[in-house]
Amino acid sequence: MNTNVVLDLAKLRRRCAQCSLHQLCLPAGIGHDDLDQLDAIVRRRRPLTRSERLYRIGDPMNALYVAREGSFKTVAINSDGEEQIIGFHLPGELMGLDALGSGRHRCEAEALGPTQVCEVPIESLEEVIHAIPGLSAQILRVIGRSVARDQDHLEMLGRRQAQERIAMFLHGLSERFRVLGHPSAEFSLPMSREDIARFLGLVIETVSRGFTRLQDEGVIKVRGRQLRILDPRQLETMALGSPDAPREQVCPRSA
Repeated sequence: MNTNVVLDLAKLRRRCAQCSLHQLCLPAGIGHDDLDQLDAIVRRRRPLTRSERLYRIGDPMNALYVAREGSFKTVAINSDGEEQIIGFHLPGELMGLDALGSGRHRCEAEALGPTQVCEVPIESLEEVIHAIPGLSAQILRVIGRSVARDQDHLEMLGRRQAQERIAMFLHGLSERFRVLGHPSAEFSLPMSREDIARFLGLVIETVSRGFTRLQDEGVIKVRGRQLRILDPRQLETMALGSPDAPREQVCPRSA
């Protein structure tokens, strides 16, 4: 009797193809038992509605999170009680890394709309990392991309021209959709214009004028939250400068 187990690839892709760890599981082709072991520790949380918090400032770090559906923004609160948007997380991107250093969250993760979230308990993840070769390296790559996004945010805020900040934001968002396997030239913005303005350190009127100008110049087409990039090369030039021009490297300030 043939006891070989036939993998249901379609089921696996529905389950984790858009997760930030999928580069380990599907392309590398880990074994059936290993994949089941990884999937077994993932908890499917109840759905969250718009404005609900996944975790709050000061909460202990019990897990890492990945949005299967929907997006989040991460918000820090200063000493005056004012909120500052410090990041956005698309479906498939890892959340909760802010607590790696202290063991407690330094920001809040707020749902931008209806979401479905996978939760990876820390204590279980440590066990599986030792059991599955290559998983730790993939997690380090995911953490590295998160650090790179933080550096990109610093660079955006350092740009003097509002139009450059907006171009950098849209170009970076497009690249993130591409890495996650989503269409990168046409997508729906999960965040509002007000959220974008707060993230870029601008006022909402400036962001609206910036979108209109990019549309008038034939770089993008936007209707509500639906955005299409008509001239990717021009958007990249506006965001990053000429390919031959040296880019300024922005590094986070030492602690």
